[in-house]
Amino acid sequence: MALAPEFLKKDDTVYLLSTARKISLIDLQAAIGMFESWGLKVIVGKTIGTEENQFAGSDTLRLSDFQTAIDDPEVKAVFCARGGYGTVRMIDKIDFTEFTKKPKWVVGFSDVTFLHSLINNQVNIQTLHAAMPSTYKTTEPEAIAEIGKVLFGETINYNIAQHPMNRAGLIEGEVIGGNLSILYSITGTKSGFDTTDKVLFIEDLDEYLYHIDRMMINLKRSGKLNHLKGLIVGGFSDMHDNEVPFGKNAYEIIMEHVSEFDYPVCFDFPAGHIRNNMPIIFGKKISLKIDKVAI
Repeated sequence: MALAPEFLKKDDTVYLLSTARKISLIDLQAAIGMFESWGLKVIVGKTIGTEENQFAGSDTLRLSDFQTAIDDPEVKAVFCARGGYGTVRMIDKIDFTEFTKKPKWVVGFSDVTFLHSLINNQVNIQTLHAAMPSTYKTTEPEAIAEIGKVLFGETINYNIAQHPMNRAGLIEGEVIGGNLSILYSITGTKSGFDTTDKVLFIEDLDEYLYHIDRMMINLKRSGKLNHLKGLIVGGFSDMHDNEVPFGKNAYEIIMEHVSEFDYPVCFDFPAGHIRNNMPIIFGKKISLKIDKVAI
């Protein structure tokens, strides 16, 4: 199991930045106010309010801002303000030397999957897959409150509705993963990830169904689906189809490609590009009991 950073306490400092797309300070005022209501001090990074085309400043600036955040011993958590695209352009130059001496929580989802995979697999530190400040206005208050609970060290438990496609069983193991498109893009690269005896979580947004099929085939052919302890499938929102229908929805496509394996599968877990985007600690051992749906 990966090492957990220290949990937060009142008067701790958090850092707000963007490793991907641009975002204005005005758009983050509500989030900053919320962090302060939790008793936290907020440092606003140089990438907030900065832009270069669609990015939050140049690759160099985004790298520098993230490096500053993870190197600062006073910072206890780094909140990625938004996703979109851009994190991959700077991840290979990140130096985790100081970070490994004093780990801190890195929080976000979607494009932040690049950071989750890198930190979980290469430096063996837990991270928090959770809603980002840019999405707080459309995220259920409960999901945002759960972020605070996790960061302040409270134990979280989820009791979710059964899905008819679930494959029953007990999932126990270290959970990793994130956005399927990102995981697909880093498979076979030096940012790749090991799924052996792990619990894999996947989610996605705004993709064509045949893309989902292609990405799942890639994970299977590269051995990423072979030796899992279990699979957790989050939101697959706003999927698209072609004029000639693919013939299956996203969940059916996923189930087809794991049908030959016998590990438990949980569908419709409340995480991803959805309103009830509940936090998941990546790198932490979890236990998830999946019951059969009563007929």
